[in-house]
Amino acid sequence: MGPGIAGSTNKVRDGSVLTDRASTGERSSMELCAGTSQGVFVVSEGAVKQVLQSRAVRELACIGGRTFAGTDDGLQVSDDRGVTWRPSGLEGREVWQVRANGDGLLYAGTAPTGLFRSADRGATWTEVAGLARLADDGGWCIPLDPPIAARARALVVDGARILAGVEVGGIALSEDAGETWSVARPGDNPDLHMLFAHPVEPDRLYATTGYGRLDGIAESVEGNAGVFRSGDGGRSWTYAWKGITPRYSRPMCIDHRAPYGLTVASAPSAFSNCREENGAQAMLFRSEDGGESWRSLCDEAHSPSAANFHGLTVDPGVPGGVLVGTDTGEVWRVSDHAVWERCGEGMPSVLALVATA
Repeated sequence: MGPGIAGSTNKVRDGSVLTDRASTGERSSMELCAGTSQGVFVVSEGAVKQVLQSRAVRELACIGGRTFAGTDDGLQVSDDRGVTWRPSGLEGREVWQVRANGDGLLYAGTAPTGLFRSADRGATWTEVAGLARLADDGGWCIPLDPPIAARARALVVDGARILAGVEVGGIALSEDAGETWSVARPGDNPDLHMLFAHPVEPDRLYATTGYGRLDGIAESVEGNAGVFRSGDGGRSWTYAWKGITPRYSRPMCIDHRAPYGLTVASAPSAFSNCREENGAQAMLFRSEDGGESWRSLCDEAHSPSAANFHGLTVDPGVPGGVLVGTDTGEVWRVSDHAVWERCGEGMPSVLALVATA
C-alpha cells in the first residue's frame, strides 16, 4: 500500500465550496453536529458554535427526526437538529452508541458494559440485563493499571438480532432481543471498536479491532488487529486487513449508496495522538469490494496525518464522501477522490460527527 493519493486534484482549502468541482462533483451546503471532548458544536458554513457543554460526546445519531448525543454522563436529545438539548436518561453511564432496530425500539450501549432499550423514543430506558451478566461472568475489562470497566461501544440491531461489540470482551450476539447470548471473537480478538452491517446485505458485517486482550496487550503484528468481516451474521469472521499499516483500527463507516464504500481510520496504537513527536501517524483507507482490497483516502498533507482521526461518518451530500473529525479540533470533508476540505476548526478533540441538514 502506497503512502497516499496525491496529485493535481488533491486540493486542500478552507470554506464550504471546492474549486475543483470537475473531479469531485457539486457539493451541497451542509450543517453538522460535532461531538467533542467538551460537548457538542454546530458547524455551518465554516462557523462553529458550541450548543451543549458536557463531558465527552462519543456518539451522535439522527433517528426518527431526533438527534441523540451519547455523553460520559448519559444521553442528550435534540428535536431541532442540534440547536437545543435536554437529558434523555442513562445518567451515570457513558453512552457509546445508540441504534434503532427498525421496529420502533432504540438500543443504547454503555460503559460499564450495558445494553438499554427504549420503546418511547428515548424518554425511558430499561436494561437488557443479559449483556452485563455476560461481561461480569467473563471478567471483561480494559487491561490497564488499574483495569477499566469494559464498554459496549458498538451495536448492530436488526429486529430481534442484536450484536454488541465490547471493548474488551468480544462480540456478543443475541437472536432473541437479548434473552440469550453467544460470544464471537474475530481472530480470537476481544478488543472490539466498531461494527457495521452492509446496507443491503445484513448478514455481511465488518468490525474494527485493536490490541487489547484480557491478559494484556497483543503484539503489533498482522492478524492481531485491524478489520474483520463476516458473511454469516457475525457467527464467524475472517481477517480483511492484510498488508495494511498502521494496523490499529477504530473509526469506521459504510456508505448506504452503491458501491457501499467502507472507510476505516487507523493509527499505530490506542494512544497515538497529535502531541507525539512525529504526530499520530494516522491513515484513512477505503474499500469498495467488502475488504478484499484497500486504497488510501488521504491526500499528500495527511499521508500520514499528524492529527489522529476519531470522528468518522458518511457525507450525505456527496456519494463516496466522508466527514472526519480530528484530535486537533478540526472537521474535514473528504471526497472519494481524496480531496480534503476543512469545514470547521478551533474545537476540542472531535470524537463524533453527524450531518443534520
